[in-house]
Amino acid sequence: MSRSEPPATRSVLVVDDDAALLELLADGLAPHGFSVTTATRAAEALELVLEKPFDVVLTDLTMPDIDGIELCSRLASSRKLPVIVITAFGSLETAVRAIRAGAYDFLTKPLDVEVVALSLERAASHRALHREVERLKLAAGETRRFGELVGGSAAMLGVYELIERAAPSDAAVLVTGESGTGKEVVARSLHQRSKRSGRPFVSVNCAALPEALLESELFGHVRGAFTDAHSARAGLFAEARGGTIFLDEIADMPLALQPKLLRALQQRTVRPVGSDREVEIDVRLVTATNRDIEALIADRGFREDLFYRINVIHMEMPPLRARGADILLLARHFLERFSKQMDKTLTGFDQTAVERLLSYSWPGNVRELSNCIERAVVLGRGHEIGVDDLPEKIRAYHSSHVVVASDDPSELVSLEEVERRYVLRVLDAVQGNKTKAAQILGLDRKTLYRKLELYRPS
Repeated sequence: MSRSEPPATRSVLVVDDDAALLELLADGLAPHGFSVTTATRAAEALELVLEKPFDVVLTDLTMPDIDGIELCSRLASSRKLPVIVITAFGSLETAVRAIRAGAYDFLTKPLDVEVVALSLERAASHRALHREVERLKLAAGETRRFGELVGGSAAMLGVYELIERAAPSDAAVLVTGESGTGKEVVARSLHQRSKRSGRPFVSVNCAALPEALLESELFGHVRGAFTDAHSARAGLFAEARGGTIFLDEIADMPLALQPKLLRALQQRTVRPVGSDREVEIDVRLVTATNRDIEALIADRGFREDLFYRINVIHMEMPPLRARGADILLLARHFLERFSKQMDKTLTGFDQTAVERLLSYSWPGNVRELSNCIERAVVLGRGHEIGVDDLPEKIRAYHSSHVVVASDDPSELVSLEEVERRYVLRVLDAVQGNKTKAAQILGLDRKTLYRKLELYRPS
């Protein structure tokens, strides 16, 4: 027979050859939010689980056809259903048999409906968590990869499309986005999909070298051009001939060097330091920055004419916090990489670790996530990464939700902290689009960028 009482939130199958007990449980569990289906034989129960989904099964131990231990074993192994075994003859040996068969819990008669309801709720919650982890694992197994880029979020699909469209041309590309979002990976993807893929890809960080050395690195120098110039050097533009040159942190290029770069791009020639001769160059230019160049232009920290030269095609890399489930896809990608490097067998993340990874804001973006997973692989001792393997700041992280309707002083924060959290929440909501965020917040882009600079960890 079958009973159900709306409104129900959990579906439970109760199996027992005692009709009176079945009726008692069906009536007693309905007020606790359970939709109860009953069966008097194990064979009937096996048919029912094929016909409809259940969250949990409650079965008697002693039945005329198949006993509860055997039923538990079949359901736990084939259907991944949590099973609670009940019996009038409780013993340690029986409990051990039930647990070995895959039982979630073991109860003895006479039954207390409140205790039964509590056990069923815990088992059903365990089932729900298991399903969610499996769903996320399945999603991770279907990872969208685009060369070295990993992710299937709407924001990343837009990046992939733009790379595909821009790669065949020689147009200059400016990649912007927060530090650690993968701007150099985008530059390499553009190169690999271009007609120049068989030629060199040369990368230089404009913020890492002083002005005199950066000029020499880019354009080359002749022997004797300066004190340590013991021999001539062609320079990176010449080294990248026929290929792609990637100028990272372009916004940090010294102002005095910017007109020389602009001239090189316009004339398609460079003049090595100390030389009076021009050398032809043939490169595709890709640049990147995590700063607001337009704000720098307004402050006279970057040349407007150079900006227009490098910004023919603009790509904005979304922050990791705006990429949703990509966080788990990337986490599994790094888990596989580092597990292989360290010769460890790690199959995934437990539920609590998944929750922490998905709730953390990742101010360091993909780079921070990579470091986090590498650390977890080093410290992990089981087959799964647990929450204790994650860094303390991720374990202890609190979301950006602001509590304002509270009488507890410990939950209240300063106005500065309220502003910080709200700005970041708006940025999350618009998937990292700073122009939209500035419009919603009533700020100009320059002011928003300055606030974000303050919010980023040093």
